Formats: sequence, structure tokens, C-alpha cells
Amino acid sequence: MRHKKGYRKLGRNTNQRAALLKGLAISLFEHGRITTTLPKAKELRGFAERLVTIARRESPQAHRLVFARLQNKEITKKLLNEYGPKYKERPGGYTRIIKRGRRLGDNAEMAYIEMVDYEHFNAEE
Repeated sequence: MRHKKGYRKLGRNTNQRAALLKGLAISLFEHGRITTTLPKAKELRGFAERLVTIARRESPQAHRLVFARLQNKEITKKLLNEYGPKYKERPGGYTRIIKRGRRLGDNAEMAYIEMVDYEHFNAEE
């Protein structure tokens, strides 16, 4: 039974799981919406929302914390300059997960994970 287990292991060891979440978060912040399996999307939601919450502070320390977790200068700047101010007044809930059926090859449950107001970000580009 999974009672009181803190997170999904996603069939990976700690380093691989951290790298996976970092890569998914970078893709999410870069594109605004990505497709992945449902367990990965659910695990990514907490990781990404913590980063947006840190980015809302708009301080040098927030910049350091976000960069330490993502290791990507462009996405760190985008997070602090676009997403942080945009969600300044929003008390959480920056991402949305939409189920999209099952994958043909292995029948894994798939989902979209997107930033709230994804359409707004796409309209600007």
C-alpha cells in the first residue's frame, strides 16, 4: 500500500527523477503546454508551481534559487520576467492538467499539462 508515501518514484532513481523533472519543467515553461504521462504530469505540477511561487518574489535570491533548480539561463529569465509578475496576485494553481486518453503503444494514460492562461501566452507570440 502507498499510505503516507511522499512522491511518485516514476521507475527511476533519485538523480534520474530530478533530471526528468528539470527537463519537463524547462519544456513546460518554454512552450506553455506539454504532453506527458499522467503520473509525470502530476509530479511535475508541484515542482513547477514551487518554481513559479519563488519567481513571484522578483529578488536576486529568487533568481539564484530558480537557476539552481533549472540550470537554464533563458528559462530562468522567462520565469522571473514573464510568469512571476503575471501570477503575482494569484495564490497558487498556476498549472492545469487535462487528461487526453491512452497512448497506443503501451496504453499509458496521457495528459496535457499547461500553464493557466496558456492561450494568453500563445496570442502574444
